[in-house]
Amino acid sequence: MAARALLLDRDGVVNVDHGYVGTVERFAFMDGILPLARRAVDLGYRIAIATNQSGIARDRYGEAEFQALTGWMAERFAAAGAPLAAVFHCPYLPGAAVPAYDRDSVWRKPSPGMILEAERRLGLDLARSVFIGDQPTDMAAARAAGVGLRLLLDHSAPPCVDAHAVISTLAEAERFLTPPAASRPA
Repeated sequence: MAARALLLDRDGVVNVDHGYVGTVERFAFMDGILPLARRAVDLGYRIAIATNQSGIARDRYGEAEFQALTGWMAERFAAAGAPLAAVFHCPYLPGAAVPAYDRDSVWRKPSPGMILEAERRLGLDLARSVFIGDQPTDMAAARAAGVGLRLLLDHSAPPCVDAHAVISTLAEAERFLTPPAASRPA
């Protein structure tokens, strides 16, 4: 049977979005993310991150800095009892300052490419998975990929057609996680 996952956007969900966070010094975990991830793992979810990283294309930080930060972040998740199965990122952006990244990509949300790659690489059942994002583009990508439950983290968001629910805190997301044998309508 395919695994289910808790899929997370990074900036604004995993970490506070200070704008183009590419180093450990600028990274601060969002309140509640590590306990939420631990609870998800306890319930049998795999944890994966799918994040647009236009800061690379905009020359705010490089791929090496992003990878170093990702390694550090993954160590913190593992220490909290919630190892990351994978981190998928899209550094591409039309009109990028760095010519190598100046293009559109099916991985860039709102396209579903990163989520579909997670499904393929990790053997996921997206219909039984949960995606938490903080932007309508996250919800659109998750919907296009067929993710069964889409949660928009936003303190003041109007209803979003692609989200099943809007939550104000990550602690609220825990009530949407289900035990392995439970089923949830898509």
